[in-house]
Amino acid sequence: MDSIMEDAEYRFMKAVDVTASEFGSIRTGRASPALLERLQVNYYGAMTPLKQISTISAPEPRLLVIQPYDRTSIQEIEKAITQSDLGFVPSDDGEVIRVPVPQLTEERRVELTRLVKHRAEEGRVAIRNVRREAVEALREEEKKGDATKDDLHRGIEEIQKLTDRYIKEIDELAEKKATELMEI
Repeated sequence: MDSIMEDAEYRFMKAVDVTASEFGSIRTGRASPALLERLQVNYYGAMTPLKQISTISAPEPRLLVIQPYDRTSIQEIEKAITQSDLGFVPSDDGEVIRVPVPQLTEERRVELTRLVKHRAEEGRVAIRNVRREAVEALREEEKKGDATKDDLHRGIEEIQKLTDRYIKEIDELAEKKATELMEI
């Protein structure tokens, strides 16, 4: 039973981490390299994360600079940025790609806040799925005779407490990101 609990807690933490990184990729009014980290670029026929083929920096609050390791990939990087849903217009000088980060409009802020809520719900669903699987595993242990009914009930209560704790963590992250988005 302890291994089931440990596995569930590890998976809860992973769900929170994934949700937090999803929130990091949602842009606010300021430039952050995290905005482009998950972007996939067609690099010699294979879709490759941008952060693996370049260095991304934010030298100014409203500017991202991408320094590709291979200059021949500049066109593909620009194409990936342009085709993304971020709304950025990159420009290059043959060496680096500069990506100005425009000020967010009120309409875009509301749209991004909706996206934050959607991603938070996805995180909560992932946590509930982990809870369901852990409870099923506990019930299997009880059926096999490796645990008593009391152990089963204690385990289910403990899983529920963990679930509540991690869902609360996701809600706090979502609230913080939504507040950050609505700042001018």
